[in-house]
Amino acid sequence: MERAAVRPPSVDALARSIAGSGLPHPICVELAREAIAAGEPGSASTRADAFHRSLLTPVINATGVLLHTNLGRAPLAHAQPAQATNVELDLATGERGSRQRAAGQLLSRLVGAESALVVNNNAAAVLLVLAALAHGREVLVSRGESVEIGGSFRVPEVMEQSGARLVDVGTTNRTRRADYERALARPGADVALVLKVHPSNYRVEGFVESTAVADLSALGVPVVVDLGSGLVDATCPWLHGPPPAWLAGEPAARQTLEAGAAIVTFSGDKLLGGPQAGIIAGRADLVAACARHPLARALRPGGLVLAALQDTVLAYLDRRAVTDIPFWAMVATPVSELRGRAAIIADAVPAADVVDTDALPGAGSAPGATMPSVGVSIAGDHLAALRRAPTPIVARVRDGRTVLDLRTVRPEDDQQVHRALLALAG
Repeated sequence: MERAAVRPPSVDALARSIAGSGLPHPICVELAREAIAAGEPGSASTRADAFHRSLLTPVINATGVLLHTNLGRAPLAHAQPAQATNVELDLATGERGSRQRAAGQLLSRLVGAESALVVNNNAAAVLLVLAALAHGREVLVSRGESVEIGGSFRVPEVMEQSGARLVDVGTTNRTRRADYERALARPGADVALVLKVHPSNYRVEGFVESTAVADLSALGVPVVVDLGSGLVDATCPWLHGPPPAWLAGEPAARQTLEAGAAIVTFSGDKLLGGPQAGIIAGRADLVAACARHPLARALRPGGLVLAALQDTVLAYLDRRAVTDIPFWAMVATPVSELRGRAAIIADAVPAADVVDTDALPGAGSAPGATMPSVGVSIAGDHLAALRRAPTPIVARVRDGRTVLDLRTVRPEDDQQVHRALLALAG
């Protein structure tokens, strides 16, 4: 006697069975159809979980990398009511105003610039500066600074897209002021700018030499410095103490402008600790030329970014950065506090140990620098299991042990770390 063929469940019934995933019903229906078409109706739940985890969701950063590019760089909380804001309205006159005024005037005060402009990231800032100030003309760049950073951002290619012409100066490891002077003195030279670029994660050590901004500014050509990381002030007055040792040598916006740079550009979501944005600050006439360029509209940020950036800059100006900006709160946390938190977690989890670690600034900031930290470790590679936790935890493996660095974990998330490690130990 032949056995009757097993009929697959209806699409509607299977979709309703995975409704608890929290996904919208149309997506559940689509996933149910995919599972039935594959002859695997039982995979619908797994497919729903995989789809859910492909969406943006909060995670716990236990990597020890404070500005983790894959995890959104600087963590930032920002909320505003669902109501209209005066993004482009001058409240004094009732006429149309500039969306750049609020954040721009605050940033100018913060870094000691005549004017400032905000775009959507630092790559956009560099592109706009080159397009507005050097289109069809030459820009001098040291060969040692003609670099590629994350996301295939290459200085020569950005230069090409801007319409400016790159002129290589010096060598990969040594570029002197005399090299720039020779480039300026070439027959037919038409140099609009000198561009100095932060090398990000790229470093040349040993027999090296570069030209200081103060020397470049004496050449008679506007100097644009792509700071990248966005350190506001090398003295870090918001920390109420000396700057951290790992920041030694990191160029800062205020000091770079004081040294004679005409324009600086930097990121909003790195050492500034704010939202993703690109800041152009410096001479008022040059910033105004950037603002008038057609690209400025295409690269402008929205009201949410501008409001978050405004809050960030106000925290600096009001000396609240170390408490109100999460990045600087992580930096300022004493090692003793981290060790105490780690001990509480490790004492409650079998086979977990307290370990000393080295945290990193991340995102190309202060390349090669580390800061002391403390974490909790457990034998084996448990990275995949930790990413499946109710709130995914991203950690790292070192010497065959999974390490969760607490410098990048919020204290309020310690309990979730504890529960995840208990599940692993069990």
